[in-house]
Amino acid sequence: MRFTGLFLAVVLFLTACQPKKSEYVKISGFAQGTTYSITYENSTNQDYSQAIDSILKAFDKSLSIYDSTSIISRINNNDPAVEADDWFIEVFKKSAEVNTVSGGAFDITVGPVVKTWGFSNGPVAKHDTTHIDSLLHYVGMDKVKLDGRKVIKQFPEVKIDVNAIAQGYSTDVVCNFFDSEGIKNYLVEIGGEVRGKGTNAKDKFWHIGIDKPSDGNLMPGNDLQAIIELKNQALATSGNYRKFFVEDGIKYAHTIDPRTGFPARNTLLSATVVCADAMTADAYATSFMVLGVDKSKQLLKDLPGVEVYFVYSNQQGEYEVFFSEGMKKMIVEEK
Repeated sequence: MRFTGLFLAVVLFLTACQPKKSEYVKISGFAQGTTYSITYENSTNQDYSQAIDSILKAFDKSLSIYDSTSIISRINNNDPAVEADDWFIEVFKKSAEVNTVSGGAFDITVGPVVKTWGFSNGPVAKHDTTHIDSLLHYVGMDKVKLDGRKVIKQFPEVKIDVNAIAQGYSTDVVCNFFDSEGIKNYLVEIGGEVRGKGTNAKDKFWHIGIDKPSDGNLMPGNDLQAIIELKNQALATSGNYRKFFVEDGIKYAHTIDPRTGFPARNTLLSATVVCADAMTADAYATSFMVLGVDKSKQLLKDLPGVEVYFVYSNQQGEYEVFFSEGMKKMIVEEK
């Protein structure tokens, strides 16, 4: 699954024109173990920084595995009194949907395997085949279900980790808040997951930079692969170029294939997904990284409204790109 520390560079390229009458406000902070950056047109003359901070703190109390008192942590610890809230239920349902469509490439029960590889919060366990096989006994969406607001697990050892979808959903939650407040123009970015509506302060659609997926590209925005234009859409990128380790000459990236318990091995270096909401974009970006280029292309045929920009390596180790027809229309610059 995709590591929470993975960031997408968000770059606003504003062309010259007359500014709008309303002031644009930018706020930033920390949530879910990462950062957020939000820009919105302050047409209501209100400061939403405290409200957004409160929303994100409440969101962590629902879905953060790093908070021992959160709903998801209590579910993982088999607390008989805990019930799922609306946020947990929405994420669970979307996760089950993407799990089915992707043939198991996306699975929120893979957390213990991610942890044992050292890509989560916890000590690194020995990652040999026998150990991984023992953990896979507790991995699979068929081993957990919702019964009303109760989460029923087939085994108490089943653990849920929504890090590959929760940041996208938190982005949607903040956007929904702005919609309820009548804010027409905004860009919300949380941990690299982005969703924009309307236009920026120069009355232009929001422009977003996609990082080049090279191992040395550690700072978001330093080296861009492409710039695309968002028109009331969401974007998420997953990649294997910032979180990995090398052992005995073998590179192990952080995207774990839930079906094998081992890091996904394919030529796909980064997957950028654009669709209507950030939760869906987030989940499919991870799914595509597991599936690889060819299988992802096949899956795209069954995903109307989902556009992609893939960067992968060919047999000579050179970068190549693939983008869908809808994505082609969004690209304003390729580096």
